[in-house]
Amino acid sequence: MAHVMDWDGEHIPNEMRSLPPGRYVVEPLDEAIALTPEEEEGLREAMASIKAGKGRDLDAVRERVLGALKR
Repeated sequence: MAHVMDWDGEHIPNEMRSLPPGRYVVEPLDEAIALTPEEEEGLREAMASIKAGKGRDLDAVRERVLGALKR
C-alpha cells in the first residue's frame, strides 16, 4: 500500500512514524496520477463490494488468474 506524504527535507513526517518496521522504497512524486471518472467509479464500486462482504481472498483470486493464463 502506498503512503503519500509531503516532506520538508528536514523533519520526519508523521506518515513515516506510523509505518511498521521494515524496508521501504521512497521516491519523489511530482504529481498524482489522475484517474478517469470511470476508474474512480470502478474503485468506489469495488470498495462497496468488499465492504458488503463480496470480496475474495488472495489465494482464490491468484488461483483463478493462473488458471485463466494456462488456457
